[in-house]
Amino acid sequence: MPILGIIASLKPQVLKPTTVEYLVVAGGGGAGGGAGGFRTATGFGIGASFTVTVGAGGAAGASGSNSVFSTITSAGGGLGINNTGSGNGTAGGSGGGAFSSNNTLYTGGAASPSGQGNAGGNAQQQFANSGGGGGGGAGSAGSAKPASTLGGDGGAGLASSITGSSVTYAGGGGGRGASTGGSGGSGGGGAGGDNTFQGVNGTTNTGGGGGGYGTTSAGAGGSGIVVLSYPSTNSDFTSIGGGLTYTKTTSGGKTIYTFTAGTDTVTV
Repeated sequence: MPILGIIASLKPQVLKPTTVEYLVVAGGGGAGGGAGGFRTATGFGIGASFTVTVGAGGAAGASGSNSVFSTITSAGGGLGINNTGSGNGTAGGSGGGAFSSNNTLYTGGAASPSGQGNAGGNAQQQFANSGGGGGGGAGSAGSAKPASTLGGDGGAGLASSITGSSVTYAGGGGGRGASTGGSGGSGGGGAGGDNTFQGVNGTTNTGGGGGGYGTTSAGAGGSGIVVLSYPSTNSDFTSIGGGLTYTKTTSGGKTIYTFTAGTDTVTV
């Protein structure tokens, strides 16, 4: 064997990753909206290339957008009917909160597909004061409108340590209240608006739902996030399409790719 061939054969072979741990959180819904769907698992097999999409948060009158990793899709958070007029919350990764301005019980949106979050809170007019239920979160359902002048709280999110430190994602947006809007759920949910304050946006890259309508506007949902982690003994991904915004870090013997916006192809 030629000398160069012998030297090459002695070099350690760095293997490409074949399985990853993932976290896929979709964009949150607006206006007392539900959190984006939350999915995570270890040991997921990957092929030679795959698509990554980071879902945008929903505007004040819209549901959130899906986030995608390979064959894994997390559903955008449902729209909360916490803006203008009564109605049921819409379904999503977590469901949006309902809103009532008449003596009728309206129901929060369902978590659909199941397993990614929880339902939004119900709402019924009380003592002539309209208001809304909170959006569902990954960890718990949104609260129903609790009293005559209060909005329901957004559901709690769930924590993940995939990035090397514990971060909570996918909290529901708080519902509108006459005197006090509901609190946003832990994990980026925006607080609900009231007769003094407008609804607060969900936090960027948490998938948190936006807060219900306030003085001038409702909150928009927070954008989602996709995180992939695997042992650093394996090689880096060969290429990442220019349509994706990401960072690469290492922690605890893991290589961690955190995608925060866009959509494109990743090549192993």
